[in-house]
Amino acid sequence: MRKSLIRAVAIAPLTLLFAAGCKKEVLTVINTNSPDVVRVFASAASVEGVVQGLGSQFWAGQSCSECLQTQSKNIALETYGSVANFGMNTRNAIPRSAINNDRGNSVQAGNLSNFSTFSKVTRNATTAIQALDRLIVAAGTGGNALGSLAQDARARSFAFFINGAALGYLAMGYDSAAIVTPKVASDVVPELSFYPDVAVAGLALMDSAIAIATSSNATSGTNGFPLPTTWFAGVTFTQAQFVQFIKAHQARIRAGVARTPAERAAVSWTQVISDATAAAAYGDFVVTIGTGFGCSYDCSQMEVSAGWGQISPMYSFMADTSGAYNTWLGTAIMSRNSAILVVTPDTRWPAGATRLAQQTASTLPNSTRYLTNRNSGGDVSGDVWGTSFYDHTRWYAIAKIAPTGQGPYTYIDKQEMTMLAAEGYIRTGNLASATTLINASRATAGLPAITTPASATATITGSFSATGCVPQVPNAAGNAAACGSILEAMKYEKRMQTQHTGYLQWFVDSRGWGDLVTASPLQWPVPNGEMDARVHSFYNSDKSKVVGGGFAIATKGTYGF
Repeated sequence: MRKSLIRAVAIAPLTLLFAAGCKKEVLTVINTNSPDVVRVFASAASVEGVVQGLGSQFWAGQSCSECLQTQSKNIALETYGSVANFGMNTRNAIPRSAINNDRGNSVQAGNLSNFSTFSKVTRNATTAIQALDRLIVAAGTGGNALGSLAQDARARSFAFFINGAALGYLAMGYDSAAIVTPKVASDVVPELSFYPDVAVAGLALMDSAIAIATSSNATSGTNGFPLPTTWFAGVTFTQAQFVQFIKAHQARIRAGVARTPAERAAVSWTQVISDATAAAAYGDFVVTIGTGFGCSYDCSQMEVSAGWGQISPMYSFMADTSGAYNTWLGTAIMSRNSAILVVTPDTRWPAGATRLAQQTASTLPNSTRYLTNRNSGGDVSGDVWGTSFYDHTRWYAIAKIAPTGQGPYTYIDKQEMTMLAAEGYIRTGNLASATTLINASRATAGLPAITTPASATATITGSFSATGCVPQVPNAAGNAAACGSILEAMKYEKRMQTQHTGYLQWFVDSRGWGDLVTASPLQWPVPNGEMDARVHSFYNSDKSKVVGGGFAIATKGTYGF
């Protein structure tokens, strides 16, 4: 933006000249602190250059260590870190405390990180769309801006997708955010909006991305789809595959934005089933970790030692069929012995009836066995609800095998989508379809099929005994476990398949299912620095609201934790 500055000149001789009748001049200079957006985005090359960089910017908001991603894993006990780094032992501590949003709090950088990154990428995406549209208008009727109508459509669709997905991810994590869309001028700062409205705006932008990607323009000319490999972590999406990718995000956000069981029940499950089914037809959305796209905590920091991340018994040990988990639950929480073995038919766990046998079975790398029983010398002390013999090693090859920091990483697991569809079927009464999807996931892990239950609350049955059933689900008091319902079978599969994939996975599911530890925060407040900049008072998470007017604190939930 150009600005004219009138400089007052307080020099007596010049004042006398003006007084004598000299004409007054206005000195016009370019204010370089307020960039001229139109000038910067005036060329096709600059616009497309910004668009192709949006994918890595969006990725940076979710693949980070000092951010909500790591904090959420510890709140939901997807992982347990006993060290103070990244707020891990702050977030997994029981009894739970609110997210402190005071200036200078120990997790301030992580609280701000995702808000800042996703907000910036929404602005960059909208600015690129606005610039591209100006170039398209300038090209005239039938003209194009970047080289062909297909090339224009590819860029616009990708930018609309990133804009919408970033808003959706803000809505999943924070109670409020600014809705920035292509209709918002580059020098306008929107007021904060409540998370449901932010999610709706994001989903609408992704609808626009789909409409553009499937328009006639998208196949008119050269350099359209597939996407270049540099745009999103080495993936070459065809036109149809890109639409599936967008629908995967829409399904994830529609369900994941819910804060409570009531909100989760009110989700448009028919739409989730449709989106998730379309996305699942693609399979696993696997990206290439490497230049410009990392996986921070999941593929590096967590692998430092068990103190930086290990498997908590609380939820994951539902795999156990030996009775050890049931005994563990039946002991007063502070007296529990976390040194227990999980014996299970689930092949995602190491096999064996002794620790030595499981250690022997824990050869690495192994992409189909997600967990290992670590060498005894690597055990660390910690809270009894967090420590165990087990580490997550699905991404071991990226972390430990040269060239380190490179390799395939599952960003959206097919089973995430099929379990979203299965949840939708359960909630809409189609238990047969849900059973089919759940059994397909169980089969990949060596678990026996379940039979279609008579109701959503009935105990699942199959070729297993009550004590040999997976999952073993804690009762409402949290002091014993027994075979669960079809919903619990779905939840177990989803937890196992999404562990350390995607964004805020266990956290958003557990809060919507009502499974979090009592008094866990349900969302992050808008960071204090953002509130200061807007001249608003900041607040802690226990003062933020959810739909219906309640405060964002988990009540005692499904498992009595």
